Amino acid sequence: MHLLAQEEYGLRCLVAVARHREPEPLTIPEIAEREGLSPEYTAKLMRALRTGGLVSSTRGASGGYRLARPAESVTAWDVLEVLGGSFFPESFCEAHPGQMKDCVHSVECSIRTLWQRVEGVVRKMLEAVTVADLARDESSNVTWVETPAQDGETR
Repeated sequence: MHLLAQEEYGLRCLVAVARHREPEPLTIPEIAEREGLSPEYTAKLMRALRTGGLVSSTRGASGGYRLARPAESVTAWDVLEVLGGSFFPESFCEAHPGQMKDCVHSVECSIRTLWQRVEGVVRKMLEAVTVADLARDESSNVTWVETPAQDGETR
């Protein structure tokens, strides 16, 4: 299991938009410069985030990007789903049958259970972290990352 560059950089771009406090939207060149990315790659990421409903865009000379909804309502899991999808998609076993047409473990598979459990744990953690959380400075995030909020608890 690994995080794709698209997921990492897309999340960083979204956090940059969330941190932007000026009234005008943030432009692709501004986002690219803040994140050390090419404008072309940044445009690709922002297009995916817009298509996924996480940012809205305004065209024209004063155009750019804003969050489509409050940062408190967008989770890290939402972003990863838009940019890369699930860690263990339903089609995973179909894509790994070995030399056979169908996996020899399609009925009884303890490994599938492991990956499903791992995804559940990762998903639960990422659903508990919002873009607003990530927009804070790193030192204030260390505490809540080490001890995630319990149901109903605020950070």
